[in-house]
Amino acid sequence: MLDGLLALVLLLAGVAGTAPASRNVGLTVTGWWVYVPVVVAALAIVVRRRFPLPVLGVTIAALCAYLLMGLLFGPILFSLGFALYTVAAHRVLRVSGAAAGVAAVLTVACGVIGTGFDLLAVMPVTAWAVVPLAIGVTVRVTREQTLQSRRDELRRHADTERLRVAQEVHDVVGHGLAAITMQADIALHVLAKRSPAPTPASPPAPASSSAPASSSAPASLPVSSATQDRADAALTAALTAAEDALTAISRTSRESLDELRATLGAVRRGPADDRSPVAGLAHLGALVDRTRSAGVPVSLSITGTITGLQTAVDLAAYRVVQESLTNVLRHAGSATAAVSVENSAGNLTIKVTDTGHGAPSTRSPHGGGHGLIGMRERVTALGGTMSAGPQSTGGYAVTATIPVPHQRSAASQEPGAADDRG
Repeated sequence: MLDGLLALVLLLAGVAGTAPASRNVGLTVTGWWVYVPVVVAALAIVVRRRFPLPVLGVTIAALCAYLLMGLLFGPILFSLGFALYTVAAHRVLRVSGAAAGVAAVLTVACGVIGTGFDLLAVMPVTAWAVVPLAIGVTVRVTREQTLQSRRDELRRHADTERLRVAQEVHDVVGHGLAAITMQADIALHVLAKRSPAPTPASPPAPASSSAPASSSAPASLPVSSATQDRADAALTAALTAAEDALTAISRTSRESLDELRATLGAVRRGPADDRSPVAGLAHLGALVDRTRSAGVPVSLSITGTITGLQTAVDLAAYRVVQESLTNVLRHAGSATAAVSVENSAGNLTIKVTDTGHGAPSTRSPHGGGHGLIGMRERVTALGGTMSAGPQSTGGYAVTATIPVPHQRSAASQEPGAADDRG
């Protein structure tokens, strides 16, 4: 649309201004065919963005025909300028520079041949090739630098988010491995104290006056002693196997903790890190209250249990709600928000909607939203999915679904829980 309007303006300017421009340099326009190159050059501008080089070729050809008719200056030069600017703005410098050089040489040659002027009189026309080239190259370089800066900023934010996630992994997994190591060492210590002592042999039966009884007593002693020995051997073997397993658990968890610390040891905590407890859905009420106190009415709906979740899932869900409400405060203007958390069918679904009117460019799920990038990193790292975008009814919606591993009941997690069956 914009190029069509530009072509129309160039066409009207060319038809109306060609004759006056020629008279200013002492030339006379005779015949309607003089306007054919002007019309062709102007109409070619309509598709200059789609076909920059072909449009430039058509424009140069039209300008050469115009010059060979004995005319030198005129609005047709604006068509050449826009065509060269487009090539310089959308092609590399090597291509645009060569195109500008060809345009300048052909313009000078055709101008000298067609008008009969000397080289010094025709040379100023080359400015219509040099100046658009310089402007187009400047625009292209500036645009590329802006895009590169944007990519670098997004990459830095993604790296920062990954570092923060790495810190949380270090804290969560490191704590778990340390707890496993400690429990295994305690169990080994207890086993060492409860090793079975050899069971004394049964005392011999007292002598009896009955001959049959005294004759049968010695036969029963070897059977009882052998059974007890087998029981002691089985218990010793079981304790040895348990001790070996606990030793392996302790050694493996300790080695894994050392490797984790070595791998993530380079992660440095920022100055804003206050070593506060890891946030989670248990703090969702306080988060909603803070948003309400900032002037945004927020409703909260929770379906199913949100306790007992894995730490990583709990933290990721909280961060999704936190960042979504932060975006509401920043971009939604005068709006209300609704937070819904549902734990069912093995999935934790978080949905945050608002009725705001934030600019799409500032809240795009793939564009400039740094927070959305961080949320997506967290959710996809846990095997989940996330979508964000404007709603058909107005406002904005962020929806995240995170798989929830099977959580054992509280009773089964009790170390002293007993099985009542049988």
